[in-house]
Amino acid sequence: MGTLLADVRESLGMEQVALLGEHGRVLAAVGDPDAPRVSTRIPAGQDLELVLYGPELLGTDPHLRQALGATAGRLWRSQLLAAEAARAEELDRIDQLRASLLAAVGHDLRTPLAAIKASVSTLRQEDIELAEADQRELLEAIEANADRLGQLIANLLDMSRLQAGALSVRLIPVAVEEVLAGALRAGGERVRFELADDLLLVLADPGLLERVFENLVDNAERHLPEGGTVLIRGRRSGERVVVSVVDNGPGVPPERFEAIFRPFQHFDDRSDGGVGLGLAIARGFVEAQDGTLTPAPTAGGGLTMTVELAVAP
Repeated sequence: MGTLLADVRESLGMEQVALLGEHGRVLAAVGDPDAPRVSTRIPAGQDLELVLYGPELLGTDPHLRQALGATAGRLWRSQLLAAEAARAEELDRIDQLRASLLAAVGHDLRTPLAAIKASVSTLRQEDIELAEADQRELLEAIEANADRLGQLIANLLDMSRLQAGALSVRLIPVAVEEVLAGALRAGGERVRFELADDLLLVLADPGLLERVFENLVDNAERHLPEGGTVLIRGRRSGERVVVSVVDNGPGVPPERFEAIFRPFQHFDDRSDGGVGLGLAIARGFVEAQDGTLTPAPTAGGGLTMTVELAVAP
């Protein structure tokens, strides 16, 4: 629209050209808004009016004026239709996302809830006497499934914040070693560290960065072979700090690297206790901190997820 109005303004030597809607509302305009208010008004159809501010159009072909008004009106209406189509497409995408969310939540939230209920019901039975080891196993199952529920709910809330653009980020100098404590909670004894001695503070939001590594370690740990470990490497590279989360699981084909960052995706298209939001949230949080999250194959098989963040000034 602006290009058309600019062409009209230049070709006719106007100070300003504007398209007005109902009740004189300015829909689009180019030129000097403080120009002298000598105007020529041209109907543009359906309560639209093309207004030219500048010298009087003496001797201008009336057919040209009519064509200019009609063209401006058609272009504005086509833009409205395009915007409505884009909005409809966005609403359709949101509906599809909601459907995926309901399907994922319906299964992945019910599973730990069912395990918790079954364990509690067994513990409450008075007609059987459980050995101490059996009681401890049931309590551990309750705790593990409650933790899984907490993580699922946290991921759902985090994804809603990302998609709503309501993520609050406060970048401060952060020690990577301190943030990685969350990774230990996520992976337990199956996490090993190889951190360089010269790691500098990074410019990050400590809460968001901790969630990033928790999700990366959780995704890696759930796909490890029996007896495998997650390796976290940290080093400095110029003005960046590079931290890699390395596993030796089944890995992901390079052509699927981008797909695994979409919500509700799993490494191998199976649900194993998560709604497939961990990597989507991790990338969103890293990019919100002006960093990058990049996947790569692990030498010997597996997946390596590398986070790069700026060194704090």
